[in-house]
Amino acid sequence: MTKYVIIGGSAGGIGAVEAIREVDPMGELIVISYEQVPQYSRPMISEYVSKEATLDTMKYRSDQFWKNKNVKLLTGRAATKIDFDKKQVELDGKQRIDYDKLLIATGGKPFVPKMEGADKTGIFTFTELSSAEGIEAKLETSKNAVVIGGGLIGVSASEALIKRKINVTLVELKDNILNLILDKTASELAEKVLTDDGVTIITGQSVQRILGRKDNQAAVGGVVMTDGTQIPCDLVVVAIGVIPRTELVKETPVKVNRGIVVDRLMRTSIPDVYACGDVAEAHDFLINQTRLLPLWPVAHLGGRVAGYNMAGKKTEYEGGTVMSSLKYFDLPVVTVGTVNPEDLDAYEILIELKPEKTVYKKILLKDNVIVGFIFLGAIENAGIFFRLLKNHVDVSEIKDRLLSEDFGIITMPEQLRQKMFVVN
Repeated sequence: MTKYVIIGGSAGGIGAVEAIREVDPMGELIVISYEQVPQYSRPMISEYVSKEATLDTMKYRSDQFWKNKNVKLLTGRAATKIDFDKKQVELDGKQRIDYDKLLIATGGKPFVPKMEGADKTGIFTFTELSSAEGIEAKLETSKNAVVIGGGLIGVSASEALIKRKINVTLVELKDNILNLILDKTASELAEKVLTDDGVTIITGQSVQRILGRKDNQAAVGGVVMTDGTQIPCDLVVVAIGVIPRTELVKETPVKVNRGIVVDRLMRTSIPDVYACGDVAEAHDFLINQTRLLPLWPVAHLGGRVAGYNMAGKKTEYEGGTVMSSLKYFDLPVVTVGTVNPEDLDAYEILIELKPEKTVYKKILLKDNVIVGFIFLGAIENAGIFFRLLKNHVDVSEIKDRLLSEDFGIITMPEQLRQKMFVVN
């Protein structure tokens, strides 16, 4: 019986490997990955497509990592079934691996809506290396692209294509881009930055049908919008978002909500089975509930916690929360927590807006505690505000200075500075 089996070799799986080896240097450890090279940074796919990064620079662990950590790595292999009674993982319908402790770190898969013509060549997603390689090969003969989805992935894809001199039309079903992390004001500022850089943005519509080329109906030649408008293009990038890869636990005793539900030790409802990363619903320290948080650092941290507990070192997951830190089209943005609530009257909201400098700051407070913020164009103090939020610090005595230009740790009372770094 293999002591540790990990399904998934990305951020969560690697975090678990490192933690296990800190506690148990020799226990047999197998990592299963359907990808040939699992240890690359998915957030760098944009740089790969724009030719600002290579596969080697995307690797956040070297090829020797697996050997150095005494890991048996099975690449290009898919786990197809788990027998929790026999404690076995089945691979490709052939090989079976017995496990003592199992971690499910299968991540998320791109959501692709049903569209007429979706079987044509020239349609890609934007969350895996194989998709990026496909886009890269297509760009040599392309001039126009349609990106479906105006969230983080869609904006990232648009930037990469613009840098490759491709004409980009970005389509978002909602009224504003980046609507999950920005409010309307911030979104409008971001939209101006994108359009100034050449992106055509269409909101409030979706792609209904994908057309073929006149000389080759099997290849993408354009799209038809909700209102019937036709947009010619050579490729389509579907960048709507990701959904948890929970197929392995479907119709099993493992508790699943939107993702696999885990406790503060990253344990599932099945003994000796753990989960982390985009596939798992883990603790959110802001709302004190479990939820999906498809974020790279959260996946790695959850993997480390799972790995420690698998190896017998009891460790509690401190939790993550909704947060994004990005810089697309040279626009730095940091958002954390609740930023666009429906019930505005339940919050105290502080705002600073300087549209001429593309600067926007919004801080939301509840009972004098910061519960969310947006910093766009000026993010220098984001780390301070994250600490205040995470540790639920009462900011009533400094509330009137939170948006001042000289606000910083040095200007805060000593008592508040200490509370910022309390370990929960």
